Amino acid sequence: MKDSREDIEQLAHNVIGAAIEVHRVLGPGFLEEVYHRALKREFIFRRIPHTHEYPVTINYKGYEVGEGRLDFLVGTSLVVELKAVQNITPIHEAQTISYLKMTKNSLALLINFNVILLKDGIKRIVNSH
Repeated sequence: MKDSREDIEQLAHNVIGAAIEVHRVLGPGFLEEVYHRALKREFIFRRIPHTHEYPVTINYKGYEVGEGRLDFLVGTSLVVELKAVQNITPIHEAQTISYLKMTKNSLALLINFNVILLKDGIKRIVNSH
């Protein structure tokens, strides 16, 4: 069962708080894998329900043609994609939108930890279906 709109917004708020804490402690400059591990640990500390490296089947005209992996599925409906890059590019956003489409979810957080202020590295991406 998918999370309600209110639940998704609360999860997003909780994820952003956890990401801010990770960024506050570690700062920019590490590899994405480090932030992934730290954020997973922070989710556990905060009891934020999540699945890391959530597998997603890629279908083409009804046929399975591959598999993707979300960095995190938070609750049952919030996609969280992590980056540690100089700039978020359109391909990062396209990847995240594709994950939303594959999971039939409506909201994703694209979080880039390689910024001075984390608020500048967080992008909400909405799939209007």
